[in-house]
Amino acid sequence: MQNYDILIIGGGPGGYVAAIRAAHLGKNTAVIESNHLGGICLNWGCIPTKALLKNADVFNIINNANKFGIEVGEIKVNWSKIIKRSRDVAKRLSKGIEFLMKKNKIDYIPAQGKLLGKGKVETTDSNGKKTLASANNIIIATGARPKWFPGIKPDGKQVITYKEAMILDKQPKSLVIIGAGAIGVEFAHFYQTFGTEVTLIEARPNILPIEDDEISIELEKIFKKHKMNILTNTKVDKIEKLKTKVKVHLQGGEIVEAEKALIAVGVKGNIENMGLEECNIAVENGWIQKNEFMETTQKNVYAIGDVAGPPWLAHKASAEGITAVEHLSELSPEPMHYDNIPGCTYCHPEVASVGLTEKMATEQGYTLKIGKFPFRGLGKAMAVGDVDGFVKVIYDAKYGEMLGCHIIGAEATNLITEAVIARNLEATHQEVLKTIHPHPTLSEAIMEATADALGGAIHI
Repeated sequence: MQNYDILIIGGGPGGYVAAIRAAHLGKNTAVIESNHLGGICLNWGCIPTKALLKNADVFNIINNANKFGIEVGEIKVNWSKIIKRSRDVAKRLSKGIEFLMKKNKIDYIPAQGKLLGKGKVETTDSNGKKTLASANNIIIATGARPKWFPGIKPDGKQVITYKEAMILDKQPKSLVIIGAGAIGVEFAHFYQTFGTEVTLIEARPNILPIEDDEISIELEKIFKKHKMNILTNTKVDKIEKLKTKVKVHLQGGEIVEAEKALIAVGVKGNIENMGLEECNIAVENGWIQKNEFMETTQKNVYAIGDVAGPPWLAHKASAEGITAVEHLSELSPEPMHYDNIPGCTYCHPEVASVGLTEKMATEQGYTLKIGKFPFRGLGKAMAVGDVDGFVKVIYDAKYGEMLGCHIIGAEATNLITEAVIARNLEATHQEVLKTIHPHPTLSEAIMEATADALGGAIHI
């Protein structure tokens, strides 16, 4: 039986990052992964979807080339090449993770892992062969999978999840998407851009319901301008599968028909058959419970990433992995700061945010200074022809602390990093305002929005 300093069950962005950090610290480390290294994010989530969305961006640019004085002839879409490019990107990156495992002398065990207690893990490979391994510390990073409504189980053909949505062999003429969180919104944008008739359904009042209300309302307005059908405050009763289409029955009696239905209503943790109950590891609402350093209710057993609860983000998982490794290595890391993890949605325009929404800040009793600045007021946005959206900043009026930053517009997912750093450093609105931003750039919108919060925006 092989013994390790650290055994990691799951090779996604939490697991493999934790493994590499452990190797840097001289730990004898192994990663147990039953599918492909890189996990859902690299193989079936973050990376391949962004590859698809880039295809949509290129298509949109070409369609609007005339605005830039460039005349383009007939545009032809090769759907199979679009899908293949996405899969090729994922495969190359997965191979890259394999290389990093070898480079850092990390053992890769292609199998499923199960806790047996007292630092022991049983692995089962694809042929059913079982072996035992032991470790001084174990990190659970098994991720999550799509969930669905009772009685509405995806069949992978007519009723699909994000996984099937990435590899459809034929572009559907019409698509109903149930759930308007980041996954649903990104696929809605992708398919609508290429001409699929999209209906986006959300049970709550706004699409992207966790975002600031003004951001969600603006995105809905832009999507509707591009002829997307959006139904909010709408719940689904059932999905009827017919020979060539689906009928989505809504509460209230309305029926929406489409070729396919995509269910994007969230995820649930991969906690089954892990030996958690036998090892007295607490689970609540389907997520492994852990402390601020990722340690579970069982000493020397840690849980990171999606299986350990929201937010379900790759960068959160990676940060948790590093925190766990540094804690078990007695390096005294800082606890995770969950209130400063940025969220990003890669539709067009992009959406990104960090910190409190206006509603949350008000409910918590803050007196606010709020500033907004539209992208159409930026020289750079006008020059590149991408003027939709705005930046909204929320400051505490008493101390000047940035409570939240919310962006909808070009390069929002890159711009949000400035706000994350500002919050990490506890920068005040005066410090953000007095930071000289290069011109012309999109980042000037954060400076101008801050100036607006203080009553002095220059370009509006």
